[in-house]
Amino acid sequence: MDTFKSIVIKGFLHFCALLPLGMARGLGRGVARLYWPIGGRSRRVTERNIQLAFPDLDPVSQARLARDSLVATAELATEMGHIWLRPWEYVSSLLLDVQGAELITDAQSQGRGVIVLGPHLGNWEMVGLHLATLGNTVSLYEPPKIAALGSMIEQARQRSGARLVPTDSRGIATLLRSVKRGQISGILPDQVPPELNAGENSPFMGIPCFTGTLASSMIRRTGALAVFALAQRVDGGFVLRYLPAEEEIYDEDNAVSLAALNRGVEACLRFCPEQYQWEYKRFRRRPKDGPGVYDDL
Repeated sequence: MDTFKSIVIKGFLHFCALLPLGMARGLGRGVARLYWPIGGRSRRVTERNIQLAFPDLDPVSQARLARDSLVATAELATEMGHIWLRPWEYVSSLLLDVQGAELITDAQSQGRGVIVLGPHLGNWEMVGLHLATLGNTVSLYEPPKIAALGSMIEQARQRSGARLVPTDSRGIATLLRSVKRGQISGILPDQVPPELNAGENSPFMGIPCFTGTLASSMIRRTGALAVFALAQRVDGGFVLRYLPAEEEIYDEDNAVSLAALNRGVEACLRFCPEQYQWEYKRFRRRPKDGPGVYDDL
């Protein structure tokens, strides 16, 4: 079954890569609009997350934002053929504007490592690809559930110069050493870790939720500069933004550091809240404290 799935996915990506970018995105928008009335799990989770994250919006505005979010996710899926399969020279031409890259290049010129925190916003694959053009970059890589897609994704993510290491103890040790030597690392700061000892509950959009401690721990242990990044989807390509982290992210107190980390994610999503991956169950708490916010979905 996985072999069949991989053939279908690869075929779909190659088909989308042959389309002009605007047409590929339009295909995604069309699929999302067909899916919306069906009301599947992704829609239900997205609506719940929007209600939790934006309680001040009226119900009509919440529904509009939820619908726009699913449309953006579908655009992400249909543009990935361009990002993963076409040459880096072409992909780099889709970066219509890059803001704040001097935060990273200045740190590199001083021999200081950089940890770039790229939340699930816009097209985060573009962030990883661009990072490798700014300096030696090492990032964690977790193989996909469909193993047959692994080599394609690895090749795609490394073709601008990055090196991927596994998400195990050896990979994390390699990541630490590289950042201590002044290199660049990319980490997803808003992924709910599977292990209880790998995170703490910390406020995000005003709601405590389980937040990984890996990024905060690495920042403290390496003395690296912390920078947030997002690749916002715009007509014809992307605007890539690098943003400085709050000073509190370097705090020795995990609670203080994680709160600053989540505020950094919030600062990123203000640029394009509809492009955040709201269909992900971000507001989970561990250990579970009473009924979960997704139990009835």
